[in-house]
Amino acid sequence: MNLAMNMSTQPPFRREKRDRIRVGVTLYFREGQQSLWENGIFQNCFFLLLLLKNSPLVEGCFIVRGGPGDPAEAGNFLADAPAPVIDLATAMNELDVLIELSAQLDPDWGRQFVARGGRIVGMRVANDFVIDSERMAYGLDPALLMAGVPYHEIWTLPAFERTCVGYYKTGFRAPVRIMQHLWSPAVLERALAVAHPGKIFEYEPGRKRWRCAVLEPNVCSVKTCHLPMLACDVAHRRNPSVIEILRVFGSLAFKEHRDFVAYARSLDLVKQGLATFEGRYPIFEIMGPFADAIVSHHWENAQNYLYYEALYGGYPLIHNSHLLEGCGYSYRNFDPEDAASALLQAFAGHDRHFDDYRRQGRAFLSKLDPLSEANITSYGQTLLDLFAEDKAS
Repeated sequence: MNLAMNMSTQPPFRREKRDRIRVGVTLYFREGQQSLWENGIFQNCFFLLLLLKNSPLVEGCFIVRGGPGDPAEAGNFLADAPAPVIDLATAMNELDVLIELSAQLDPDWGRQFVARGGRIVGMRVANDFVIDSERMAYGLDPALLMAGVPYHEIWTLPAFERTCVGYYKTGFRAPVRIMQHLWSPAVLERALAVAHPGKIFEYEPGRKRWRCAVLEPNVCSVKTCHLPMLACDVAHRRNPSVIEILRVFGSLAFKEHRDFVAYARSLDLVKQGLATFEGRYPIFEIMGPFADAIVSHHWENAQNYLYYEALYGGYPLIHNSHLLEGCGYSYRNFDPEDAASALLQAFAGHDRHFDDYRRQGRAFLSKLDPLSEANITSYGQTLLDLFAEDKAS
């Protein structure tokens, strides 16, 4: 997913000093139509651009195109984009800061951009240490590449402070800064309005039994369905009147795997015909029509748009994240027995406490808002800090 360009066409010059900053964020375009829902990093990009667009310190913000695709062929992917798309040649001349997020830069381009006075930030919003380790061990296509881009800083999230800060700092030879995660219901609400006009994304109390959903992507070991399946089965063994059905989404690729089939068949829910295995769909297509509660699990990936979407809709979220400030129904990290207890607790009391649950969730989510004054100020100051040396001289 590298971005490359012809270096010979760029005349040497030093970037003008401005009171306000022009910022670009890389976005990867694959061939054909795309969806904001196929990869969480796309939403990261849009939320960051939304914040930058509203910062008084930012003169202009842009999507910097990467990948083999044509933005004109991406369908509705850019319909609500908060910034225009530019190419690398334009970015070289126009930007003060480039944030590498959804597509990686060519190191030669990066060195020339820095030589001309620009600043480069690598923003990392996944558990790259685990992902890279898996890809190296199993000969998969590379994800993160330590290719020599001259980063001024690496930005990452609190969720990855324990596993990735040392990896980034040492591997990229750049300081690492922990940034506030950003989220807004705007993408969810717009997608819902297009797909189902008039529909409200909100939990409906009153069901006698719950349809439980597992929505992990199952593309690497940080977010898989295995422990949630076991937790639901334990809850079913304890109280068979709670779960109407368990639907495991994003699991179609597992259905042909011998070991996974054996694992699934060991569960009472599967033996009794109370579990199905499905493809991957946006949350608004699942919650309400096909599910009432979400049972989730992560391994060092405690900040997740899935959690935020569930809390926004008031859906019962059974989770093991330590970064949700008491929202949802939490359980101990890798303990399916405790997760089953959390699920049964949720079933027993969620309808009675629904208003409080939703109020607490939305109070937490307000701290993630890209348009909040605190987040705009924090990100803006961090951008200014990139030029502290220039001001000192």
